[in-house]
Amino acid sequence: GIADAVRARGHQVCMTSPDHPSGTDRIAEVASQRGWGDDEIVVNVQGDEPLIEPSLIREVAQHLHDHPGAAISTACHAIQDCADLFNPNIVKVVTDREGHALYFSRAPIPWARDAWPTPSLLTPHSSLPDGLPAYRHIGIYAYRTSFLRIYKQLQPAAIEQFEALEQLRALWYGYRIAVAMVDQAPVAGVDTEEDLQRVRRILSPDIS
Repeated sequence: GIADAVRARGHQVCMTSPDHPSGTDRIAEVASQRGWGDDEIVVNVQGDEPLIEPSLIREVAQHLHDHPGAAISTACHAIQDCADLFNPNIVKVVTDREGHALYFSRAPIPWARDAWPTPSLLTPHSSLPDGLPAYRHIGIYAYRTSFLRIYKQLQPAAIEQFEALEQLRALWYGYRIAVAMVDQAPVAGVDTEEDLQRVRRILSPDIS
């Protein structure tokens, strides 16, 4: 299993409850088990993003350190392909002028009303309007341990449950998420069987 593979490579494993509704709840349990201090920064690399570079992990952790008013940090990059904006498996994020998240969605946001008069949000358009601030969210988070202790006490929000996006719980309760905008997009995550086969081909030389 996964735990055996991790231990075989000399890393520590912490087993958690199978009943957690999200990865953030799971990490909160780990932080509590390990007794980490309130000022520790914990990075969550999601299992469906296996090709994230170590440099991005460091960047997201540093971004949270540099934004003391934020409880969480994450990352995004500019969307270049209109099909990505309309793909519900690709999460989009809109930020304010200081780089704090306003909202995350599987829907195409922001919506270019004048460029796309078609009323259906499910109809992909051929191109992105010039200057549209469309960003793909990258599935990596850094948290302050103090916030993790709070998060596990918060009831899930309706928007979190409908979108199936755990970070929306933090926004719903008024906590800030600082978003690092990166130039280089990581290789796309695993959302479909085709994605899984593609990643296996990339990793096959390294899998023993």
